[in-house]
Amino acid sequence: MLKEFKEFALKGNVVDMAVGIIIGAAFGTIVKSLVDDILMPPLGLATGGVDFSNMFIALNGEDYGSLAQARQAGAPTINFGLFINNVIAFLIVAFALFMVIKGMNYLRRKQEEAPASPSEEVKLLKEIRDALIKGDPPAKRPQTPPRGT
Repeated sequence: MLKEFKEFALKGNVVDMAVGIIIGAAFGTIVKSLVDDILMPPLGLATGGVDFSNMFIALNGEDYGSLAQARQAGAPTINFGLFINNVIAFLIVAFALFMVIKGMNYLRRKQEEAPASPSEEVKLLKEIRDALIKGDPPAKRPQTPPRGT
């Protein structure tokens, strides 16, 4: 059983997937910082100083100065500001992946359009075509009597 697990864990696909997950987690951290630290402050300023991460509705009817205070009090909240931040983060990740896949498809199409080396048959046909264009007489073929005579 240990041998089977070792074979499974060391397969190339599992290792590739693990690397992808680790890079994805790091990318997620970068995107979160981009949204929270770079994009949301100017957006909040443009909307009159609104801090999206602090937008919430307390379901118990109480008034709290911040989401942190509501959480500390144990109040149930609907955190729509955090949801807005997460939607923006998702859109950034989706756009980044779209651009990566678009670039890969472009390179793949370009590679497919590159002419492959001609096959042996194509080379022979080109030689025959070129010989016919030059007007070289075809090689002598043995004469066969016409049919029905």
